[in-house]
Amino acid sequence: MAPEYSEAELDAAIAALEDPERFREAEAMVGQAAPKLARVLAQALEAGGWFAESHEDATTGAASVEDEAERLVAVRTLLAEETRVGMLVGVAVGWALANELKSQDKETPS
Repeated sequence: MAPEYSEAELDAAIAALEDPERFREAEAMVGQAAPKLARVLAQALEAGGWFAESHEDATTGAASVEDEAERLVAVRTLLAEETRVGMLVGVAVGWALANELKSQDKETPS
């Protein structure tokens, strides 16, 4: 079960990430785990149906818009939506990973 955090605790944690040094540490850890995390993210997106038939339909629809300016807007919108979904699912994967690491720490005797 995921721990409950107050809005103030989440705000403080997010503010801490604004410290470039703290963020560099997180980037380094993610960089080391990126290939494995990318696989987990792809599985989560697929399991959630994010890249199923509806994705193919949206891609085809955006690419098929006849007017070049409208097509560009449709493709940009699709990319922005996919980026948002990928980020949200990626955060969920990261959160699950953090919880998994915390539970392992609790199981490991000191």
